[in-house]
Amino acid sequence: MNLYPLFIDVLKTTLAGVGIVWVAFYLFKPYLDRLERLLLARQAKPAVDSSLMLKLQAYERMVLFIDRINPSNMFVRIGASAFQADELHRLVITEMRNEYQHNITQQVYVSEPAWDVMTKLKDDTINILNEAARLQPAEARGVELAKTILQQLSLMQPDPYITAAAIIRNEAHKIMS
Repeated sequence: MNLYPLFIDVLKTTLAGVGIVWVAFYLFKPYLDRLERLLLARQAKPAVDSSLMLKLQAYERMVLFIDRINPSNMFVRIGASAFQADELHRLVITEMRNEYQHNITQQVYVSEPAWDVMTKLKDDTINILNEAARLQPAEARGVELAKTILQQLSLMQPDPYITAAAIIRNEAHKIMS
């Protein structure tokens, strides 16, 4: 019995199988390399920190607060013409304090200077409202009070609401970088 032809057949089959595996490997190698790079990139990319998201949301809330306590926006939202001056004054002060209380927990997530800007703006706005209300006659309409306040604010340069919002945005950009 001659084993030589059997050996040759086994060798041919083995070499053919190795050749097919080699060709398949080099055909799929670019795809495997790409998959490996994607997996490494995912592992290297840090996940978005949940505390960063909370901080950014707090800064967003602060910008919204600034917009909501701006008297020019508040008078439109409330409808200043529907009230007497003293009613409008009380309503606006109440609205501002409620907004502030609604956002009080945001101070946990923002810098102290940013929180101070927002608190100072609220206090300054209340002072402007109180002073304007004090100067109004007892029978004054809400529109007259609103006009007086908006005239006082228009004289303020730079606009305190735009300035405060810019400070808050700068603080938010600092934490993102």
